[in-house]
Amino acid sequence: MGSSKFLSALASVAKYLPAAEKPAQKPSLREKLAWTGLALVVYLIMSDIPLFGIPPQVSNQFSVLNLIFASKQGTLMQLGIGPIVTAGMIMQILVGSKIIQIDLSNPADRIDFTAAQKTFAVLFTMVQAAAYTLGGIFGALTPTQDLLVFVQLVFSTLVVILLDEMLQKGWGIGSGISLFILAGVTFQVFYSAFSPQPFNVQGVSAVYAYGAVVAAFQAALRGNFLAAVIRYPPSQYSPPAPDLVGLVATIVFIILLVYLQGMKVQIPVVYQKAQGYRSKIPLQFLYVSNVPVLLAGILFSDYIFFSQIVWSRLNPNNNIWYLNWLGTYTRTASGQIEPTGGLAFYIQNPIGLGMTIQEPIRALVFVVLLTLLSVVFAYMWVEIAGLGPRDQAEQLASSGLQIAGFRSSVGIIEAVLRKPIYSLTFVSSLLAGIIAGVADVLGAFGSGMGLLLAIGIIYQVYQILLQEQIEEVYPGLARLLE
Repeated sequence: MGSSKFLSALASVAKYLPAAEKPAQKPSLREKLAWTGLALVVYLIMSDIPLFGIPPQVSNQFSVLNLIFASKQGTLMQLGIGPIVTAGMIMQILVGSKIIQIDLSNPADRIDFTAAQKTFAVLFTMVQAAAYTLGGIFGALTPTQDLLVFVQLVFSTLVVILLDEMLQKGWGIGSGISLFILAGVTFQVFYSAFSPQPFNVQGVSAVYAYGAVVAAFQAALRGNFLAAVIRYPPSQYSPPAPDLVGLVATIVFIILLVYLQGMKVQIPVVYQKAQGYRSKIPLQFLYVSNVPVLLAGILFSDYIFFSQIVWSRLNPNNNIWYLNWLGTYTRTASGQIEPTGGLAFYIQNPIGLGMTIQEPIRALVFVVLLTLLSVVFAYMWVEIAGLGPRDQAEQLASSGLQIAGFRSSVGIIEAVLRKPIYSLTFVSSLLAGIIAGVADVLGAFGSGMGLLLAIGIIYQVYQILLQEQIEEVYPGLARLLE
């Protein structure tokens, strides 16, 4: 009862927040593409507008998480979709663990859940914006500057929430979250490969272009092709530019992820109400998708964020030994906060093979920690999100399905499903963690986590577009597909 009141209270607040209305009639595919493009343009414009009132150069500590959360340092998109994703995951965990009692198959409960999730996203935006300003992430600001930055962060993130809501209510394709992540990862991949911008970090003279492909042509013309194969950091605390090893890693991991995305494990079933009609239910090989890796990335990001606050407020000289275990940092001449030791140092991967060669222990620890956390989060997510054998067995039994060769009993179906589901959970999360970690330390463009998300999003968008085309060609199927 208490949890229901809590959900209703959050949902009631959403009535006073700006909202996107559902379209009066279903837009055509062309109209949906136009609205999707408009949302993307608004997001890109905000990603290019710097926050007013902060120094021109700030820490770029969360570059990998910037891709995952579609954020951009020092701009209106500083928070990106982070508050939306975090709020959504917390709400899913609360519902899946039965802390909040709600039936998502009930339309009224589902409406309350969506509204409560929106309210929670706005609240989390305010908390995160306050933490950024008061935590010293933007350097020493006056109270007026703090307030100004806080207002900008809250307003811009509210716009992102509305754009996501607009697309999900039927105006566009997919969701704003997926769109913005895909845009960020795609841009980073192409920029890392083809950017002609001279590579210049903290006063180091530019020799080659930033983009790996352009740099390779320049190096070949100068008779020094190997200089573009592995590019080393130009100075301490400066990441290297993309190289050909990263390009090859990107291509290999994209092919591998596309292959794994299409793999399925078939479970034979019998439909009792259709005179024993036999069919198969496919379970994705990547059973838990990219959620465990994403959760591990969020945990790393939050840890780094709060360890920076602790460092800047309590241990700026790195002279308190027990706080040094959390993480030690230094502020570079450009104003960036860089890790130098402690746990925070090891959960941030070296970028590219050149940097990995210089810091092999750091790279190994990062991959191992990311993989272990991915496996742990995978088992937690399966139980919390209703993907476990018990939940799947109840769904099959309620649909009139049974496993071929076994009696129609929830207990029996659960026993049969337990082995394939838990095996897929372990193997898929282990592979996802290794792929994401190794891709990061090899310098794959867009990061390992970014590529995992992008491939999954592209697969989902492809299915949505295919369904939209079928509905336009065969309108009579629209109701069946819904």
